[in-house]
Amino acid sequence: MLQFYRGSLIFTAICMALGAWYGWASTGTIAGTANLLWIIFVLSILEISLSFDNAVVNATVLREMDDIWQRRFLTWGIAFAVFGMRVVFPLAIVAIAAHIGPIEAFTLSLNDPVQYEQIVSSAHVGIAGFGGAFLALVGSRFFFDLEKDVHWIHTLEEWLSSFARVPAIEVGILLLTMFFISLLLPDAEALTFLVAGMLGIVTFIAVEGVSKWLEYHDEMRRAAGAAVRSGLGGFLYLNVLDASFSFDGVIGAFALSNNMIVIALGLSIGAFFVRSMTIHLVKKGTLAQYQFLEHGAFWAIIALGGIMLLSARFHISETITGLIGATLIGLSLWWSVRHKKRSDAATLGAGD
Repeated sequence: MLQFYRGSLIFTAICMALGAWYGWASTGTIAGTANLLWIIFVLSILEISLSFDNAVVNATVLREMDDIWQRRFLTWGIAFAVFGMRVVFPLAIVAIAAHIGPIEAFTLSLNDPVQYEQIVSSAHVGIAGFGGAFLALVGSRFFFDLEKDVHWIHTLEEWLSSFARVPAIEVGILLLTMFFISLLLPDAEALTFLVAGMLGIVTFIAVEGVSKWLEYHDEMRRAAGAAVRSGLGGFLYLNVLDASFSFDGVIGAFALSNNMIVIALGLSIGAFFVRSMTIHLVKKGTLAQYQFLEHGAFWAIIALGGIMLLSARFHISETITGLIGATLIGLSLWWSVRHKKRSDAATLGAGD
């Protein structure tokens, strides 16, 4: 167990040490420092709880990649997840929304965190449209699949699978959903929501297209006798997926703190643990042992995507989001354990 989480524990210790140093430098009191460290800890737990389904889905893609690309995902990918989404992404939002440079945005985050939070929050409609659309397609693509022959919620999933004969049905359903949600928004916000959602759809199609092209390219090289084990397509897909998952965590973090450094430290710890959990699931073959676990994760992704889309109009607590995801994954895990016990018992009975 420790081998999978050693790096995350070391990274946590470094982040907490940095948090202690920053807390003492900014407050000058033990109580202030302790409070800041507590917020960092809670933020890390928030990120882990919201992203467990992310780890499961990552594992379904990562298990098809070779060891080299798995290591690259854990090393190069973590730089994008931690630095890119937890630091650069909020700064980029502020820079674009306030029409200022990145240096000014960074200075604003340190000197006027309240205004910084307000600017980031003001971009929520666009973030909800983009992230919600992308995640909704990731989840629905898993169920709208004619080749899918293992079903958890059997009747419903089998019914959804049969509709895969209709080309791009998941995109059509998503566009209709976005349209009806946009009717609940003011005109300016509705336009922002729809444009962001369409960009989310285009991003999903582009990432899928690049991945398929790389797979086709590898197959052609294999047919020519070349030894190919490329994982670039999966690597790109996983990092875009990670980015979409992080949207709600970044926005939700402002409920606990509006200090960019505190948020970055807390969410980065959570992101690192999610990577370690992904590798753990792959190396231990957990998805093969518990065959409905990924079904629960993809249902949780659809739920998260739907919640993100609805959050453009309604405030939905991160606690509710986390509980829905945890419940779906917990139920699928319990169902998998029960199914495995029954299968093992049947096998033993047949052997007798």
